[in-house]
Amino acid sequence: MKAILLQNLSKTYAGGKQALDHVSLELGHGEVFGFLGPNGAGKTTTVKLLNGMLLPSEGNCRVLGIDPAKEPEKVHAFSGIVTEHAQMYDQMTGLENLIFYGNIFGISSGEAKKRAEKLLEQLELANAKDKKLSAYSTGMRQRLSLARALIHRPKILFLDEPTSGLDPESAQNVNQMLRTLASEQGMTLFLCTHQLRYAQEICTRYGLIDQGHLLASGTLTELRDLVPSGITLEIRGDHMPACSFTKTKKDIYETSIHSEEEIPGLVRKIVEGGGNIYSVIAQKPSLEDIYFTLTSAKKEENL
Repeated sequence: MKAILLQNLSKTYAGGKQALDHVSLELGHGEVFGFLGPNGAGKTTTVKLLNGMLLPSEGNCRVLGIDPAKEPEKVHAFSGIVTEHAQMYDQMTGLENLIFYGNIFGISSGEAKKRAEKLLEQLELANAKDKKLSAYSTGMRQRLSLARALIHRPKILFLDEPTSGLDPESAQNVNQMLRTLASEQGMTLFLCTHQLRYAQEICTRYGLIDQGHLLASGTLTELRDLVPSGITLEIRGDHMPACSFTKTKKDIYETSIHSEEEIPGLVRKIVEGGGNIYSVIAQKPSLEDIYFTLTSAKKEENL
């Protein structure tokens, strides 16, 4: 059984706006999946469909075999959601918020308190556990929102810009926690973001979406195979012999190659020609490069 399954999933809102157009995806257990695209691409609509907050116009989806359109309460029992804007109770303390949400999931107050204190410690909020939420900063609210989503130990975690408002150190701590949840506890993470560089650091697979259309999905290696951009070889050196390299700045030279197998021959040619090499970097297409290549191709098709 797949952790998450989308089959020709579509959603058209009243008024005719199609937010999602026949999207099909499969996610295995323990994957950190990045659902990537700009605002309005269809990411939030997909998460709402997967949690039974919206009904599909066409197609269907499953979360651990459950149809969220028919049994949303079952999906909610084993999934957690972290939105970009944390929604909890300002008049309650951080600890009280977590115990309250634990109780909603049927966890006793004693057990909820134990879990809450551990999560607060992991997310560096232990010193603020007795402060009212109204005194929390944006970053602290975001971390507490993650703790709230984890209080019932879900099997699936949906994340919408989880590091929004966090300082670099807190963001790094949250990212490490997310990796651990996936690798050691087998939790499946469905991460929505428009920050492609961030996604490349944390995710194991990706889905690239634009205007409701799934452009491509797969690992970074699989996505790189879809674009013909090759590899940019950057060499820092001096006394470079005449060759096809382009000097981009002092002591930095670049050229395009098709595969890494070409590198030893090029390096040998430079050294034999009297050049000095201090570093060699093979720059493969990033997620940003791939995304913009695919969206450009899509636009050309529609012209």
